[in-house]
Amino acid sequence: MPLPPIWVRRLVIAPAVVVLAAALLTTLPIWLVLALLASPMVPGHLRVPRLVLLAVLYLLWDATALVVLAALWVASGFGFKIRSPFFQRAHYVVTGRFLALLFWIAKWALHLTVDVVGTDPDTALPGRPEIVVSRHAGPGDSFVLIHALTNWFQREPRIVLKATLQWDPAVDVLLNRLPNRFISPGRAGTTTLEQQIGETATGLDDNDAFVIFPEGGNFTPRRRTSAIARLKARGLADAAERAENLRHLLPPKPAGLFAAIDAAPDAGVVFVAHTGLDRMVTVADVWQELPMDKRLVMKFWSVPPEEIPAGEEERVAWLYDWWARIDSWIEEHHPAFRPLSTDWTARRSAADV
Repeated sequence: MPLPPIWVRRLVIAPAVVVLAAALLTTLPIWLVLALLASPMVPGHLRVPRLVLLAVLYLLWDATALVVLAALWVASGFGFKIRSPFFQRAHYVVTGRFLALLFWIAKWALHLTVDVVGTDPDTALPGRPEIVVSRHAGPGDSFVLIHALTNWFQREPRIVLKATLQWDPAVDVLLNRLPNRFISPGRAGTTTLEQQIGETATGLDDNDAFVIFPEGGNFTPRRRTSAIARLKARGLADAAERAENLRHLLPPKPAGLFAAIDAAPDAGVVFVAHTGLDRMVTVADVWQELPMDKRLVMKFWSVPPEEIPAGEEERVAWLYDWWARIDSWIEEHHPAFRPLSTDWTARRSAADV
């Protein structure tokens, strides 16, 4: 579905979210009673009330963020000074506070714990800008990564992310006010995307972190097969062979990352591996996984700028070496698949007869 124009998102969708959140808050007891009545019909301990409450809390989070952002817009002279250093910093503070709140909600709903393995990036590269290179494993893992950079390591992230995420009104308003870049890969040539990424990575200071996801999407077997086929069609036999050895990652698209490295030559590169919320991408996935204790494991590797290869071929080999290392780490740490309960499987089989 195409993204609506900005005036529809600001004047229709955003106010509608605030009104809907207020309506749900006033009628929350009714929804919880209905959810409790439905609970015996589905597996899991209080799965329906948990999901209902999680959805309402997220909507309230979104609406509250929109109200705060509207207040900042008015305080900035109705947007006149919204790009000034003071209000840019204010928006980063708001980002940190709301990410911390969302993280608390996730910890409560999913019994989520986060373990960071190894040295954090600020210990390895203190006082330097960073280019953070992460796998793409759904909104949950990505949200925790940005939360960690903002609240644990006191970084100001600049993010390259898909334009479709602007369907979320709070994400749309907040991230468009900061130096982030929403991209639509299917609507622009590679050169244009590289230029956009390079522009976003230009001018990083010592507490900035430029975040990029070279896979371009979440891993699925079908996407993996298609990506390998595209590499073979372009005559990149070596890259295709190395991609075939990856079990948990899509082959990286190096052009955007290399554009960021060229635009920020003083920045170190931080590779991030994480696993634990890989299967929680859609609402259906959340339904499948609840209720369950979730453990997210994160690993950081820091590479100083002087160790980044200069030539393109050397950089491609270097990137694939790191991708292989991250893939092996995920293989060692990813959680075992949890099938549906026996009772639920039996109910679904009976319903299908």
